[in-house]
Amino acid sequence: MDQERVKRLVRELIIELGEDPTREGLRGTPARIASMYKEIFGGYDSDSELSVQFSEDSDVVVARDIQFYSMCEHHMLPFFGRVHIAYSPDGRVFGVSKLVRLVEKYAKRLQIQERLTRNIADELYSRGVRGVAVVAEAEHLCMRMRGVKNGARMTSSAFRGIYQKGIEREGIMTMIRMHSPSTVPFRSQSDHGL
Repeated sequence: MDQERVKRLVRELIIELGEDPTREGLRGTPARIASMYKEIFGGYDSDSELSVQFSEDSDVVVARDIQFYSMCEHHMLPFFGRVHIAYSPDGRVFGVSKLVRLVEKYAKRLQIQERLTRNIADELYSRGVRGVAVVAEAEHLCMRMRGVKNGARMTSSAFRGIYQKGIEREGIMTMIRMHSPSTVPFRSQSDHGL
C-alpha cells in the first residue's frame, strides 16, 4: 500500500466533506488513516502458516470465540464478531494461534461475512483434515449506522468433508455452541458480584 498516496486521497476526501484538513484536529488525520489502513487491511499480505502442524491425533478440535474485525466491501464500514472453527485432524493438529492467524488473514481485507466464512473453511480443509466446520457471528455497522439502522446480528456457516453430512454436522454444531458467550444469556457486572 502506497502510504503517501493514501494520505493524499484522505486529504482530498476531507476537503470534499467540507472540512479544512489544515485545522488542528485534522492535521494528522491523513497519516493516521493511512497507518490504520495498513494495519486493518494487512490480510492481503498475510500468510496463515497452516503448514506448521504437530503430530497428534484427536477426533475433533474446536476453537470457539475467535474475535475478528473486518471491513464490509459494500460500504467500507466495520463488521465484527466471533468465528468458531471445528475440524477433524488426520494425524496432525494446528496450534490455536495458527487458527487465529487464519481468521485474521481473511478478516483483514475488504470482505463480506459469507466469503470470510468460506475462505477460512476452504483453506483449512485444503490442509488435509477430514472435516471442517466454520461458524461466524457478526454485527454490521453498515446496517446499524445507515439504511435500516438495525443492530441485528448475522450468522454464516461453511461445512467441508465429513461435516457436510447431517449427523456429523449436528454433533459438531452442538460442540461449537457449548459454553459460547454468544449462546449464554448476558449477565451484567452486578450479576457477578462486582
